[in-house]
Amino acid sequence: MLKLLLIGFKDLRVAFRDRAALILMLAAPFVLTLGLGLVTGRFSSNSNSGFENIPVVIVNQDQQALGNLLVEIFNSEDLVDLVEPSLVADPEAARRSIDEDTAAAAIIIPAGFTESILPRAEDFASPGKSASQSVQIEVYLNPSRPTSAGIIQSIVDEFLSRVEEARLAGLTSTLQLIRSGRITPQQAASAPPPDLRAATSAATLAIAIDSSTAQGETVQFDALAYIAPGMALLFLMYTVTQGGRSILAERAQGTLSRLLISPTHSAQILGGKVFGIFLTGAAQMLILIGASSLFFGLKWGDPLGVIALVLASVVGATGWGMLITALARSPNQVSTVGTAVMLIFGILGGSFINLENMPPAVQTFSRITPNAWSLDGFTTLGLGGTLADLGVQITALLLMGAVLFGIAVLLFGRKNLVQK
Repeated sequence: MLKLLLIGFKDLRVAFRDRAALILMLAAPFVLTLGLGLVTGRFSSNSNSGFENIPVVIVNQDQQALGNLLVEIFNSEDLVDLVEPSLVADPEAARRSIDEDTAAAAIIIPAGFTESILPRAEDFASPGKSASQSVQIEVYLNPSRPTSAGIIQSIVDEFLSRVEEARLAGLTSTLQLIRSGRITPQQAASAPPPDLRAATSAATLAIAIDSSTAQGETVQFDALAYIAPGMALLFLMYTVTQGGRSILAERAQGTLSRLLISPTHSAQILGGKVFGIFLTGAAQMLILIGASSLFFGLKWGDPLGVIALVLASVVGATGWGMLITALARSPNQVSTVGTAVMLIFGILGGSFINLENMPPAVQTFSRITPNAWSLDGFTTLGLGGTLADLGVQITALLLMGAVLFGIAVLLFGRKNLVQK
């Protein structure tokens, strides 16, 4: 065991003495985090959420109850910090605002929208038939602002869902009264329309940002809490593949053979090399976390959860690094394949694009990457979660590392990597 530890710590010292490696391990992810923080406005705003004052243009051609109600919702106190609505009369002007990237979305409420929703006499006379087609609200989304546009779309979808729910509830209750003989269809048609205001108020819609934990503590999600771990995890894959490359490089140079002259078992040598890769990856992640906390004021969340997630993430990434090493034939092949895997995992795992904006198939496939599980865990911590909330992510990462390492050991054995 002592020899294994000595080999591991030796490799850790060697890795941190390599200036080129330090640039890619520490400087590159730090600079990219800084750049993305500037692009997203993280360092130019007093808010940490990144979701505020979303510009939205509204055209209300309906000018009746439901059209006016949707406009009121966007101007309500509940959404005052989230959206910045502006009313225009011309639908073409609203569409141009999307083309010119001055708004995240344009909402066009057509004339007759309210009348198409409220019950009519025909609905009570022929309940199984619809008297006319509902008039649809048009929502134009800005593809260059997918997150903000998605929030606006969610607000409109939730409003329409609540409207339809309230309309059907009112229609059903009225039809039951007609069937029981308490009222006639004529009386139902002349009755005042149902009050949809309470059911569709902003306070009842599932669109408010909840910034409190289960304990009632206020939490603001920092956009950098997603960007920083994404970049760190991206370059973690570089670190573990370069560690694997060093194994093949030492075999080619004869260093492993000289180690075996000493009374050291091959399992101790391989275990020490893997331990060195693990230590280097863990040190890289912890240094980046400390640096982002010191220079950016980033709050990563529960310290125990952060440490446990970092260690589990490194285990998962090390498993992939060892598998790539076991399959490769030369150190250069490890570098080439490792770089490709690093970029692919970065894209699939959400380091560049939020997985929620990916197709469902891609979201499912992303679970083969340690990036996806780790980012899920860091996001949970950023939203106020604790170690107790990371059971699934940590288990998945540890299981991933164990399975991949087991496969790598079998492949190493067949290749006689460190045999005398």
